[in-house]
Amino acid sequence: MGRTRLYRNGKLEAEGFPVADVSEHVKDPSAVVWFDMCEPTEEDLRAISEELGIHELAVEDALQHKQRPKLDVYDSHKFLNVYSVRFDPDSGRLDVAEAAAFITSNALVTVRNSDHFDIGEVVRRWDDAPALTEHGIAFLLHGLLDYVVDTHFETVEAIDEQIEILEESVFGERPITQGDQRRTFEIRKSLVTLRRVVMPMREVVNTLIRRNDEIGDGAMAPYYQDVYDQVLRATEWTESLRDLLSNIREAHLTMQSNKMNLIMKRVTSWAAIIAVPTLITGFYGQNIPFPGFEHSWGFWTSSVAIVVVSAVLYRSFRKRDWL
Repeated sequence: MGRTRLYRNGKLEAEGFPVADVSEHVKDPSAVVWFDMCEPTEEDLRAISEELGIHELAVEDALQHKQRPKLDVYDSHKFLNVYSVRFDPDSGRLDVAEAAAFITSNALVTVRNSDHFDIGEVVRRWDDAPALTEHGIAFLLHGLLDYVVDTHFETVEAIDEQIEILEESVFGERPITQGDQRRTFEIRKSLVTLRRVVMPMREVVNTLIRRNDEIGDGAMAPYYQDVYDQVLRATEWTESLRDLLSNIREAHLTMQSNKMNLIMKRVTSWAAIIAVPTLITGFYGQNIPFPGFEHSWGFWTSSVAIVVVSAVLYRSFRKRDWL
């Protein structure tokens, strides 16, 4: 049903062993066990909770999706809920994968609601740092948090690149299209989701640092501090991008408004110019005698008046940058 690993005395001793053997290994104080469950049923979680003494509220939180990132501390264990994220630059949308973890003194149980949470990448990070395996649960938990926070930071970087493209489009020669507006909306929605995921991580990691005596010795403290620094950077970057995207959206609206005003000025100016010949020809179209009636010089007088007045208006509007 899930992946398993056994560390004993700081060494990887076994992996892929049957789930039924987990309870036996947990009884050994020199052993550290990791057990992964993907889309488990309620019965699966109830069974493992009985083996490890997991609080029923923690089990309920693991079953309920879309929990906020948090760290709940119980007497015999901790419950962790986190999210990994991945940004799609083509659509501007965010893929969010939830994972929970039960943390005891010598066991880590990860619970994923889908395969989108790449547990294989977490395992790779563990394998890349064999010198730290002696720190047991603190080492395993750090690998999990390091992967989660790295996905946050990579996503912020990817969104930043897309926002730079949007910035260039604001003052570019190409007109702002409906697709640009739609993309701005999608990225803004992704940033809102990312903020809900990233912001609570400060409290989660900070709590682990303050209670470091319970998750391992002080040798792992610098590694957790590094994760915390990454969380702070991702949080601050997310906030700044959120403000920047709001400014871009306002700039889009302002540019559209300015463009509309320019169009209205031009249309109004041309309408004023066209109104001159309409006025003059309408005046001479009256069925009453007027100066130049039935004489050719009357026609030429009206024609010259049309040209001169229209030219004067055109020059005046151009000088005011209305045309």
